[in-house]
Amino acid sequence: MNKAVTAIKTYLKGVRAEWGKITWPEKNQVFAETLFVVVIVFVFTISVYFMDVMFKWALSFIPHN
Repeated sequence: MNKAVTAIKTYLKGVRAEWGKITWPEKNQVFAETLFVVVIVFVFTISVYFMDVMFKWALSFIPHN
Protein backbone atom coordinates (compact mmCIF):
# COMPACT_ATOMS: atom_id res chain seq x y z
CA MET A 1 0.00 0.00 0.00
CA ASN A 2 2.82 2.39 0.90
CA LYS A 3 4.50 1.67 -2.42
CA ALA A 4 1.35 2.66 -4.31
CA VAL A 5 1.07 5.95 -2.39
CA THR A 6 4.71 6.74 -3.15
CA ALA A 7 4.17 5.98 -6.84
CA ILE A 8 1.12 8.25 -6.96
CA LYS A 9 3.02 11.08 -5.26
CA THR A 10 5.90 10.70 -7.70
CA TYR A 11 3.49 10.74 -10.63
CA LEU A 12 1.73 13.90 -9.37
CA LYS A 13 5.08 15.66 -8.87
CA GLY A 14 5.94 14.84 -12.47
CA VAL A 15 2.59 16.18 -13.64
CA ARG A 16 3.17 19.39 -11.71
CA ALA A 17 6.62 19.80 -13.25
CA GLU A 18 5.27 19.26 -16.78
CA TRP A 19 2.33 21.59 -16.12
CA GLY A 20 4.78 24.46 -15.74
CA LYS A 21 6.20 23.81 -19.22
CA ILE A 22 2.86 24.31 -20.97
CA THR A 23 2.59 27.40 -23.15
CA TRP A 24 -1.03 28.45 -23.31
CA PRO A 25 -2.32 30.25 -26.42
CA GLU A 26 -3.30 33.90 -26.28
CA LYS A 27 -6.94 34.81 -25.71
CA ASN A 28 -7.24 36.24 -29.24
CA GLN A 29 -5.94 33.02 -30.78
CA VAL A 30 -8.40 30.90 -28.80
CA PHE A 31 -11.27 33.19 -29.82
CA ALA A 32 -10.28 33.15 -33.51
CA GLU A 33 -9.88 29.37 -33.65
CA THR A 34 -13.16 28.81 -31.81
CA LEU A 35 -14.95 31.16 -34.20
CA PHE A 36 -13.37 29.34 -37.15
CA VAL A 37 -14.63 25.97 -35.85
CA VAL A 38 -18.13 27.31 -35.27
CA VAL A 39 -18.27 28.79 -38.78
CA ILE A 40 -17.01 25.56 -40.38
CA VAL A 41 -19.58 23.50 -38.44
CA PHE A 42 -22.32 25.92 -39.51
CA VAL A 43 -21.26 25.74 -43.18
CA PHE A 44 -21.16 21.94 -43.15
CA THR A 45 -24.51 21.79 -41.38
CA ILE A 46 -26.14 24.02 -43.99
CA SER A 47 -24.46 22.00 -46.79
CA VAL A 48 -25.78 18.70 -45.44
CA TYR A 49 -29.24 20.23 -45.01
CA PHE A 50 -29.36 21.41 -48.63
CA MET A 51 -28.07 18.07 -49.87
CA ASP A 52 -30.86 16.40 -47.90
CA VAL A 53 -33.44 18.72 -49.45
CA MET A 54 -32.07 18.06 -52.95
CA PHE A 55 -32.07 14.28 -52.48
CA LYS A 56 -35.59 14.38 -51.07
CA TRP A 57 -36.69 16.42 -54.11
CA ALA A 58 -34.92 14.07 -56.56
CA LEU A 59 -36.32 10.95 -54.87
CA SER A 60 -39.84 12.38 -55.01
CA PHE A 61 -39.86 11.60 -58.75
CA ILE A 62 -39.45 7.87 -58.10
CA PRO A 63 -42.91 6.28 -58.02
CA HIS A 64 -43.73 4.25 -54.93
CA ASN A 65 -46.72 2.13 -53.95
